[in-house]
Amino acid sequence: MTSSERDLFAALKHFSDPGLCRDLLRKLENLLRESGNSLRFMEVCGTHTVSIFRSGLRSLLPAALTHISGPGCPVCVTHDREIAACLSLAGMSGVRLATFGDLLRVPGPDGQSLKDAQARGARADVLYSPLEALSLARANPRDKVVFLGVGFETTAPAVAVALQKALELDLRNFFVLSMHKLVPPALRALLEEKESPEKAAPGSASLSIDAFILPGHVSTILGLEPYAFIADEFGKPAVVSGFSPADILQSLLLLLERKIAGKAEILNQYRLAVSARGNPRARKILLEVFTIRDALWRGLGRIPGSGLVPGEAYARFDAWKVFDPALPEARENTGCRCGLVLRGRIEPPECPLFGRACTPAHPAGPCMVSTEGGCAAHYKYNPRLSHV
Repeated sequence: MTSSERDLFAALKHFSDPGLCRDLLRKLENLLRESGNSLRFMEVCGTHTVSIFRSGLRSLLPAALTHISGPGCPVCVTHDREIAACLSLAGMSGVRLATFGDLLRVPGPDGQSLKDAQARGARADVLYSPLEALSLARANPRDKVVFLGVGFETTAPAVAVALQKALELDLRNFFVLSMHKLVPPALRALLEEKESPEKAAPGSASLSIDAFILPGHVSTILGLEPYAFIADEFGKPAVVSGFSPADILQSLLLLLERKIAGKAEILNQYRLAVSARGNPRARKILLEVFTIRDALWRGLGRIPGSGLVPGEAYARFDAWKVFDPALPEARENTGCRCGLVLRGRIEPPECPLFGRACTPAHPAGPCMVSTEGGCAAHYKYNPRLSHV
């Protein structure tokens, strides 16, 4: 182990230290009490969701601190119409799908999933990298291999590299159905949202957010500048946070201090991994390969400039253009409130299906499918819930 690796290991161990976490919790409690303030914060990263629940932080936070999970789970925000398009592709002759495992279990508009399609004979390989899909296409030249691209700015660069490689190899049987989404436009949509009758849910709370915990992984690519509008236009502080308990507690302390002082800033707590500039090379590859377009988000609808599709030079790999899979009008499964959970309108246990007709073993919606989903985290880590 090198000296830099030893330093990193020591830093990570320090940020999981129970004593440090107790001190930070005490500071938060004292500051809340002395200021008479409260803080409603939203995190928009599935890894933060899981970390907050798994570490027990949510049960330890002072009552004046309210945690809201936002649209930070890539599989969860994949729209029902996009799932329908994936199912349409699965039924086409000669098509072989390649995807990450969670997507297989997401129910579509009629309750059917890619796993159901697989049971009926559709071919769908579970892979860990888009480059594996490239290898699958090279090894099976008679198959039309379609990689189902989901994820945010974190995973999209790897898909961009796979497309560059496919162009270099002149592959004719490799395609990407890009359902990639960009985080900043979704945050803007949340902040601009005006509750309307068709979006409202009986008894759902109004969306009042004081501050944001921003996604650490996405920010390694983006840096800080793309979030500036949160402070400049909406007057709310936000912090890029690491994932350990102490990272999150320190981030909350920074946000609370800014709220008390009336300062709206974009802060970087996660300096171990995130720089202000992010990763310019990764962003350059994204812009070289992909074109930005509008995209569908579960719960948020169509958001302008929030999606990525292969650009003109890579159009022959664009499964949307090549196969034109059906993108029918679709509504969420009856009773499922995943869209409202993703918008922070309700807590997962408020969904009538939660823990009854919807469990990790038999999910009715994607928020219970993905390990990063808010419903799955509530179900697995909240000891106060009694599961039926």
